This record gives sequence, structure tokens and C-alpha cells, in this order.
Amino acid sequence: MEQSSLSSIDSRSLRYALSRFASGITVITGIADHAPTGFTCQSFYSVSLNPPLISFCVMKTSKSWPSIRSSRNFTVNVLSEEQQAVSDVFAKSGGDKWKHVHWVPSASGKAILAETLMWLDCSLHSEHEFGDHFMVIGKVNEMSPIDWDRHRNPLIYFKGQYRQLQAHDS
Repeated sequence: MEQSSLSSIDSRSLRYALSRFASGITVITGIADHAPTGFTCQSFYSVSLNPPLISFCVMKTSKSWPSIRSSRNFTVNVLSEEQQAVSDVFAKSGGDKWKHVHWVPSASGKAILAETLMWLDCSLHSEHEFGDHFMVIGKVNEMSPIDWDRHRNPLIYFKGQYRQLQAHDS
């Protein structure tokens, strides 16, 4: 099998190939000027358990990230399968994203979305610029209780569509 050279890979083909990797959906939230802000993000992962670090990537063109960055604090909200509409709202730029979204403040005052699968309250550890994205590393300071809601399933994105896990008998 012949390997493609880097110069022959166009962004549309790469996006298509990467859509074959199923991922969960998160909404990164923060407080800016005493009001909640946030954006949908599917590029999220664990970096380290000790110290507790996570990472996500955000496009350089994001309108929400600069105000979250300036506060140096954010919450990662892992969406449940019932929250497809929430994902859609936060994926769009502009508008009142919070009009129909229920949230509560964390102990440190950050925005936790209601009905999430789980959440992580983080401080900005570092940020790195790569291509058209920033890679953000966050230090986890607080998290949802272990039994936050074990009856929900994650919102999954695969091949450009939302998907649901199917139960299999063992």
C-alpha cells in the first residue's frame, strides 16, 4: 500500500477520513463578563491521571474561546444522548446560546450544563498553537460525583451524524 505524501492530503479528504473515528461531544463553558459562554467540542481527551490533566482542541476562529481563555477557567460538559439540541446550539457562532439551556454554577462559579453525562471543572494549564487550532491542556480541579448520572448514555458523533449506543445482550 502506497503512503500519501503530506502535500497530497486536502482538508476535505482528511475531514472525511477522520469522520470514521467516533467521538463523544462536549460543551466547553466558562464565565465572561459575569455571563456564561461556551462552544461545542468533540476533540476532547484525557492526558494524565496524576496530575489530573485533560485536553481539547478549539479552532483559532472561535468567538467563545478568547473570553474563556482570559478567565483561565472552564468546565468540560460531556453531553448525554438527550442533548443533541444543546450540541447544535453551542456549535453555532453568535446568538443567545443560553436562552433555553439550563445550567447551574459549580462551587467555583463556572457553568455546569444540566443533564450532562459528567463534568470537569478546570483551570488553564497551557495552550499550544497548531495549524488552525489551539490545543488546550486543563488541570482538573473538581468533577461531577462518580454517581452523577449512571443511567444516561453519551452523545456520539460518527461519519458526520449523531449516533446512539445500542444495547447488546451478553
